[in-house]
Amino acid sequence: MTYKITKSSVMFSVNYLAFAIPAFFLFVYIELKIAQYKKESSVFKYESTVANFSVGIAERLLNLFMAASFYQVYNWVYTNYSIFEIPNRWYVWVLLLWATDLVWYWYHRLGHEINFLWAAHIVHHQSEEFNLSAAARITTIQAIFRNVFWCILPLVGFHPNMIITILLAHGAYSFFTHTQLIGKIGWLENILITPSLHGVHHASDEKYLDKNYGDVFVFWDKIFGTFQTEEEAPKYGLTHPIKSYSFLWQHFHYYLEIGEAYKRANGFKAKCNALFGSPALMDQNIRPILEEKYFQNSKRKSSKFKFKTYANIQLGLVVVILTITTLFYSYLQFIDSAFILILVLLTLINIGALLEQRKWIYYLECFRLILIFTYTFYNFNHFEFAVFPIIALVILERTISLSKIYTKYVLYYSKAK
Repeated sequence: MTYKITKSSVMFSVNYLAFAIPAFFLFVYIELKIAQYKKESSVFKYESTVANFSVGIAERLLNLFMAASFYQVYNWVYTNYSIFEIPNRWYVWVLLLWATDLVWYWYHRLGHEINFLWAAHIVHHQSEEFNLSAAARITTIQAIFRNVFWCILPLVGFHPNMIITILLAHGAYSFFTHTQLIGKIGWLENILITPSLHGVHHASDEKYLDKNYGDVFVFWDKIFGTFQTEEEAPKYGLTHPIKSYSFLWQHFHYYLEIGEAYKRANGFKAKCNALFGSPALMDQNIRPILEEKYFQNSKRKSSKFKFKTYANIQLGLVVVILTITTLFYSYLQFIDSAFILILVLLTLINIGALLEQRKWIYYLECFRLILIFTYTFYNFNHFEFAVFPIIALVILERTISLSKIYTKYVLYYSKAK
């Protein structure tokens, strides 16, 4: 994953995957401009797109800390338990691509059919807009489950280096299937999962539910009876949409639903069904109760979100932090990694709260500010000074009501036009 440059006896280790991050945003920007040129305004919605980015940034950052572990698991399985010793030949790469997609098919299908797996995967389907930004909606928990399934590949006998390479190509292809701007592609619809076919998978229309699980090839869906071509224009998102752009709620609402279903269940079989049963059988009365309990039941505002600059600055900063962290990850100390992880996650929660116009965002802002100063003082060996930002915030609150000023200028919606 790294590229080493030797110059004047100094070795720099750079993670070239960092360049995929600005490339991702460049492609999203190009898609946005094409959508605007075609006057297809429904393709992008500001709040939804920002929420998509937030989920993706969190997953990329958390996976950065675990990527080496994934490879080590593959290597351990391959070294100790591989059934065959598969050579590195050109035709083996083709076979591995097919095998990877077959494993993906069953991981993906079970992710829709088993509650505790759906809890991780549901985040990917929450967006009611289908565009390249929706491809970012992958959670770290989902990535862990996915890598457990892919352990089948080294178990069979594929070398971990080959697996990692194919997974990169596999993931890159699936990114480009998340768009409405490319229609049906003729005869390729019978071989590859195209944007049209994957759009069907993201649809909430009854005829499209639980279809097209493949990631690259349509073979598996045709073999296992889950293939569906696009007929009517799909309606994207969940059959029961969530009412929140909250970073935390989007990640964890279904786990709470499972927990509530488990508490309500009578008997061992019913409790097992709450964990391992079909999401289609989940009691749909549970979510509204939890939404009210956790204050997520407000209607999405029809007004136009005006204060975008603040959210955009925060989003831009975490993208820069993620890119630089990925590029120079090998140089980070534990304290640096911990600070970056906490700061980015707090900022993503902050952005979600800003989109939801939550008043408690002020206290989150104060905590984030204290964290930044504490980390700075720690690095300059003056940790004892960390108390001063707290004192300063208390004084500002007492003298000029800082929280009211913040609420007035940050938590603001303009009337819809």
